[in-house]
Amino acid sequence: MWGCGALLGARTRSRLWREVLVAWGRRWSAAAPYSASAEPSRVRALVYGHHGDPAKVVELKDLELAAVGGSDVHVRMLAAPINPSDINMIQGNYGLLPKLPAVGGNEGVGQVVAVGSSVTGVKPGDWVIPANAGLGTWRTEAVFSEEALIGVPSDLPLQSAATLSVNPCTAYRMLMDFEQLQPGDSVIQNASNSGVGQAVIQIAAALGLRTVNVVRDRPDIQKLTDRLKSLGAEHVLTEEELRKHEMKNFFKDMPQPRLALNCVGGKSSTELLRHLAPGGTMVTYGGMAKQPVIASVSQLIFKDLKLRGFWLSQWKKDHSPASLSMAKPGLSGFPGVQRQLLPLGVAHGLSCHCSHV
Repeated sequence: MWGCGALLGARTRSRLWREVLVAWGRRWSAAAPYSASAEPSRVRALVYGHHGDPAKVVELKDLELAAVGGSDVHVRMLAAPINPSDINMIQGNYGLLPKLPAVGGNEGVGQVVAVGSSVTGVKPGDWVIPANAGLGTWRTEAVFSEEALIGVPSDLPLQSAATLSVNPCTAYRMLMDFEQLQPGDSVIQNASNSGVGQAVIQIAAALGLRTVNVVRDRPDIQKLTDRLKSLGAEHVLTEEELRKHEMKNFFKDMPQPRLALNCVGGKSSTELLRHLAPGGTMVTYGGMAKQPVIASVSQLIFKDLKLRGFWLSQWKKDHSPASLSMAKPGLSGFPGVQRQLLPLGVAHGLSCHCSHV
């Protein structure tokens, strides 16, 4: 599925973003009183009844809040981002489509208001994020089953918590699952200023991995380069620089990458393959260019390169709940790292966030 924030016009994205983050600017106190009997006057949600252009099919509606059952959790949403996969779902162009009508949004963070009598994993005041895609986070509050939620520390930065379950998890799994990388090894990626790309940079730096980060050229390229290097990027190159003959000497000073992460496709993915070390792997997790991945026969035969794909939702289906804890960088596999991850996505004004739920 294609993933690009540019699928919506800038003005439409801004309006929709403001409506989605209805609770973003509010400051909820952990000491506020909570009661299972407390009923909000209304619950507002962004709902679509059929697939199509999000600007045309998404409506802001008042919904009735369901009663809290024994295994249910009443959650007040604190923040919810817009990911490309959210847009793709609304358009009907995604590998997982919820039953219609549906509330938009796959990611976000909320605070527990009340819990049912059988709930043991969370309590009022806790912060929670969706366990899987399709939960519908673009609403002020809702009642979810306990198994649909994962508790997270409430001292995380709000924007980091709201964007924890997709981009950082995707970055972490791709760095861990396809090549046995060791400190000093290098990774090359395109769309490096995307949400996943920024997470890759930071997690790779924490692991001692060297990164070659490819971005599109732009008037403020030095500003972007400086920002990515402040996150831990070792090298930042434009797509045009990657195609230059001089790149042949670039990897004399550092090892050729064993892992390439592709969120673009087309010519960009071909260039990533050209610079991979023999036996290396390119993982595709997005297709911003809406062009196929093209690999030459000689690269596949003589360099024995491997082409793989990654979709976080499928990974979750294939692994036990115990394994899912390792999908949360900083909460398990990397104590403290998540607290160092800067807020990703719209918070940095990015126009395109590559992420697959």
